[in-house]
Amino acid sequence: MSGAKRYDEHTRLVEAMAETLGVDLAEETMAGRWTPEDMSATVNRCMGCTDPAQCKGWLTDNRDGAKETPGYCRNKDLLEAMRTRLVSA
Repeated sequence: MSGAKRYDEHTRLVEAMAETLGVDLAEETMAGRWTPEDMSATVNRCMGCTDPAQCKGWLTDNRDGAKETPGYCRNKDLLEAMRTRLVSA
């Protein structure tokens, strides 16, 4: 898979994981709490994952939402902190 396709795949995974947790990255961007640099860093961490297929399966199993990310997610702490902030707001 080319570098650009791989980056796009992981961008979709990050967006899907955020959505599954109830985090709207577009809204976070408009509110100034999420930048293109944040997204790039998050996608790059995701690209370090050795098993994106496992993530895809988890996302399919949790399409109705989840309260926490799977333990293996390289962005677990970041996404859960965002979710917690939004829930408590």
